[in-house]
Amino acid sequence: MARPVQEINAGSMADIAFLLLIFFLVTTTMDVDSGITRKLSAIPPENQPKPPDVKERNVYIVLINQHNQLAVEGELMAVNKLCDGVKEFINNPNDDPNLSEKKDEAVDVPFLGMMELSKGVVSLQNDKGTSYHKYIEIQNELVRAFNELRDELSMRKFGMLYKDLDDPKQKAVKKVYPMTISEAEPRNVGGKK
Repeated sequence: MARPVQEINAGSMADIAFLLLIFFLVTTTMDVDSGITRKLSAIPPENQPKPPDVKERNVYIVLINQHNQLAVEGELMAVNKLCDGVKEFINNPNDDPNLSEKKDEAVDVPFLGMMELSKGVVSLQNDKGTSYHKYIEIQNELVRAFNELRDELSMRKFGMLYKDLDDPKQKAVKKVYPMTISEAEPRNVGGKK
């Protein structure tokens, strides 16, 4: 006579599986997508006047090719030098004729007094073959340059970082250093689609 096989009580198996699922959901880390936190401008009205021409001197040309190489003002540049290059271009402390010029008249900025404002604009253009990672890396360097300029001015005038200022003072600092980054539509220079 054969012995009967005893059944395993599986009543609590569902509970154990559920607890394991919750454990793995709680302990697993998720990769966060990187992106750009920037608000797109509204569609301009059709009858809007043409914007004024910007002198070539006031445009800092930043290009990224299909090989993810950075060229600034026609010269290859290491990414870690971009932030300092943008800051020097916008500030132009020695009135270098090869860097951006200041607006014709100083402006009275609340909390800051009379300030000379730059006419400088950073123009970013990439190739269609540029990797997204390289594009974001360059974007981050450009934004870092403006953030550092704001922090430096905030420290000089208020003794604290830009992010720690109250809203009216942040607006004043932002008036001196607006985020003047112009992005052109990607081109197909290198032949990649």
